[in-house]
Amino acid sequence: MKTFVLASQNKHKAEEIKKILGSNFEIKTMYEAGLSNFEIIEDGNTFEENAAKKAVSVFNEINMPVIADDSGLCVEHLGGAPGVHTARFAGENASDSENIDKLLSELKNVPFEKRAAKFVCVIAFIENSADNIKYFRGECSGFILDERRGISGFGYDPVFYYKEYEKTLAELGEDVKNTISHRYKALKKFYDSLK
Repeated sequence: MKTFVLASQNKHKAEEIKKILGSNFEIKTMYEAGLSNFEIIEDGNTFEENAAKKAVSVFNEINMPVIADDSGLCVEHLGGAPGVHTARFAGENASDSENIDKLLSELKNVPFEKRAAKFVCVIAFIENSADNIKYFRGECSGFILDERRGISGFGYDPVFYYKEYEKTLAELGEDVKNTISHRYKALKKFYDSLK
């Protein structure tokens, strides 16, 4: 069984990645790898820069294979925002609910057809050397609704409408979400690369 350290303290993200990759892999969080108080400042301008920074920082500490994920929501009407600032859209320690409130206020009175958005996920993978980073990108396209729907998922899932199922990601539930999400698509490319 291959073991990877996930360069994240985000439990939701770790659980989702474990479910998507399945039982062939052991995914350790930074906490499980002994890096409980290790902080990484995400100050890159792209998902790739942030994912690489996380992967290199953790790899240099533990010298084990590392996967890092940087992901976010890009809304067309907002010029791609919140983008790399997705988790901090409403402020440094904003809750999911506060971030959604800010997003809905920025899109007030914008018609549905102009509320196109996509979730983006970039996985950075380091196996043996911090000089050799591999990237895997996945995207999930949809629209931002003007109200929350559903109770599953996390982040912006309650307002992210996936047209093919005519539901928000929060209404779909994690089993369906984990077959269509940006993170699933990026992780599938990563998984295929290991074969």
